[in-house]
Amino acid sequence: MMKGANVAVPMSAVRIELGWQSGPGIPDADASALLLVGGKVRSDNDFVFYNQPQHPSGAVRHEGKQQGPTVLDVLSVQLAQVEPQIETIVVAASADGGTFGQFRGLYVRVLDASNGAEVARFDSTDATTETAFVLGELYRRQGAWKFRAVGQGYDSGLAGLATDFGISVDDAPAPAAQQTPPPAPTQQFTPPPTQQYAPPPPQQQPYAPPQDQYAPPPPQQQYAPPPTQFAQQQYAPPPPQQQYAPPPAQQQYAPPPPPQGGGAPVNMSKISLTKEAPSVSLTKQGATRGTMRINLNWTSQSQRGGGLFGRRRGGGGLDLDLSCFFELADGRIGSVRALDRSFGALDRPPFIRLDQDDRTGSSATGENLDINLDFTAQFRRILVFTSIYEGANDFRGVHATATLYPLNCPPIEMMLDGCMDDSRDAVLAHIENINGELVVRREGTFIRPPAGRPGAGVMEIARMYNWDFGFKAGRGKG
Repeated sequence: MMKGANVAVPMSAVRIELGWQSGPGIPDADASALLLVGGKVRSDNDFVFYNQPQHPSGAVRHEGKQQGPTVLDVLSVQLAQVEPQIETIVVAASADGGTFGQFRGLYVRVLDASNGAEVARFDSTDATTETAFVLGELYRRQGAWKFRAVGQGYDSGLAGLATDFGISVDDAPAPAAQQTPPPAPTQQFTPPPTQQYAPPPPQQQPYAPPQDQYAPPPPQQQYAPPPTQFAQQQYAPPPPQQQYAPPPAQQQYAPPPPPQGGGAPVNMSKISLTKEAPSVSLTKQGATRGTMRINLNWTSQSQRGGGLFGRRRGGGGLDLDLSCFFELADGRIGSVRALDRSFGALDRPPFIRLDQDDRTGSSATGENLDINLDFTAQFRRILVFTSIYEGANDFRGVHATATLYPLNCPPIEMMLDGCMDDSRDAVLAHIENINGELVVRREGTFIRPPAGRPGAGVMEIARMYNWDFGFKAGRGKG
């Protein structure tokens, strides 16, 4: 499509892919969507992005990233569920750690969610110093949806773009992850360099859509994020083991409802854990309650075009299992793992649950593990790991992203790639209760099975990380 062109979108649900070629010196980018009435959002809830991944109506979701030679960040839109007063859904992108002039092969495309057929594609080729873009928009015309290629750039980043559409922005940078030494196992994963946050420069001319769809508000005053400090502290050893006391009268656990409009400004920060900065305190970040979801999604070099996140079951697609070992404060240990037929629970020990929708490995949103932080005092440590169930012989050529989504805290992201041997298991993160403070440490460690025991990688994880229990043969996920 040429800039300004439009095409009909007759289907009821679409997938929107922001894509670009990865490589040395290429920044990261994030897709987002703004739902507009009269050219502006009604509230901050009409902004969908990595730190607010679902619209309250359920019509628009930020599905997450797929790493590989072509990086994808994906939005899903259920057009039949979009509220009648919404006139336009703006599809935007923001650069993290650079400008769009550094990107190669940047594009946005719209796909039919039912069969993957391409409906529209717009390639952005003229970017220079922009740090945010309105790439396109879905809009209503006489009761039907259309997609228009826009290509309007901003030098003021996602904060400037969002502010132009009426979002209240709290764009203070996330505190740096703690500089703690990595654990004993050798790490093969080599992450991209940590990106330095820079306050956005003055805004460009605000986006003005053609055909009188809506008129953006007048230019906003330059956004200046408040300074923050993150004081790094030395951890003391954990106290002696204390007796586990189960919670009082059991109640059916219900996650807290999504925040309503009119609250605090939208926080656009996110935390990346790397080999150089591997740890962060959930407690110091304010994540002390509610359900924290851990999401894993992936692709492999042998699966280009194999469906969303490279996971088409029955056609040889790669399937990873997300699992964990846990140790509670009273010394009890166990696992939450599909192959052990142990799916856990949130309202009783172990207060960890494997997403039941992902038991077959067929979910397009990857594997999910939930941890109930209301019971932080009952955790001693949790080891999160992943294993290849089918679709690949080992982790060579596999690119995976694990993201933690705690309440009241920016998403915490870590990458896993660079395997050079026959490992079929990998440790993602270690979560430890240190004097009442819950700390996440990125591991990124590939685990080779013992010699002559090719399926014993999980047993090797237990041995290396001192989880002393026996294993029974898994029966599959069938």
